[in-house]
Amino acid sequence: MARRPRRPEELLHLLTRAERLSVARIRSVLDEFGCSVEAWRVLDLLSDGAGHTMTAVAGHAFLPAPTLTKLIDQLVDQNLVFRRIDPRDRRRVLAQLTPRGLERWQQVSGAVRAEWAEAGPLTPKDEDVLRTLLARLGDAWEEAPDGVTTGRAGSAVGRGR
Repeated sequence: MARRPRRPEELLHLLTRAERLSVARIRSVLDEFGCSVEAWRVLDLLSDGAGHTMTAVAGHAFLPAPTLTKLIDQLVDQNLVFRRIDPRDRRRVLAQLTPRGLERWQQVSGAVRAEWAEAGPLTPKDEDVLRTLLARLGDAWEEAPDGVTTGRAGSAVGRGR
């Protein structure tokens, strides 16, 4: 039996379906904490304690700058995040978690991990394989010489959101 040629739109459909269903499942957990997916992504990045530029945060959360600014303002108002001047480049602002923000991130992330484990969609080995393949795909598109993408939150990627 001959196999059909693989089409890019099939892969894109599978990737989109998996992302949307995964986010919908996790969103139900996040809703219990009054946390959006985008806020969770921001808290996750900032949980390393290093402080990150707004550009890096926007890339990690897949948000355009104006939307990220509004989200960071909300997180600051909730005392989960604070801004500070980058000591290495005083023109840049770094975002960091407050102690309350770190506590919230630990609670939310623990609940997300528990939901993911309970659902058990993939074995740990399959997760590792998928993580490797998705990283390879993302890296290939990010490094594409055609100028379509412009980094993690490239304009081509961000337009559809």
